[in-house]
Amino acid sequence: MEWLKKIVRKKDNKIDSMKKFLIVGLGNIGSEYVNTRHNIGFKILDYLANKEEVSFQTAKLGDIAEIKIKGRSLLLLKPNTYMNLSGKAVKYWMEKENIEKDNILIITDDLNLSFGTIRIKSKGSDGGHNGLKNIQLLLNTSEYPRFRFGISDAFKKGQQVNYVLGEWTDEEKDKLKERLEIASEIIKSFALAGLSNTMNLFNGK
Repeated sequence: MEWLKKIVRKKDNKIDSMKKFLIVGLGNIGSEYVNTRHNIGFKILDYLANKEEVSFQTAKLGDIAEIKIKGRSLLLLKPNTYMNLSGKAVKYWMEKENIEKDNILIITDDLNLSFGTIRIKSKGSDGGHNGLKNIQLLLNTSEYPRFRFGISDAFKKGQQVNYVLGEWTDEEKDKLKERLEIASEIIKSFALAGLSNTMNLFNGK
């Protein structure tokens, strides 16, 4: 984290003493989805919450946890609306907490990236992802930060749904903890060092 401390020290005099961020992990509710590829957004937030020793509480349209780091407040949201209605929860919590779209980070799986590959962007298309599609529709913009986590496209023709709703292979599980640790650092960096620095530090890792 020394690299992050240096960036934060440079930026601290430009940042208000308290800033709110909404970190949204996309997934589907229900025990049958817990360990599926499509739920990597939930899994990343669960990992971070456990690491920071905070618990999720059920609230309107999702489960919420809050962590505070160096004067920043990070609201972790796991929508309980199911994937294709994720935008409803995102919009509600943005408005309730008065959080600007530049301070939200949407975490989602991506079939177009190899397993564990990280791609952070300030805007983009929904890429056929139903969660992103609904967020874009309800926010009326595609210009919001997103963090895509690669799950690869190692499925046979016609098996996409079964693949994304399938569980990780043993090989993927072995590598997942390291990727979850990096993902948690990305979230902290986004809040402390900003989107641009975070993209430069983590894209391609």
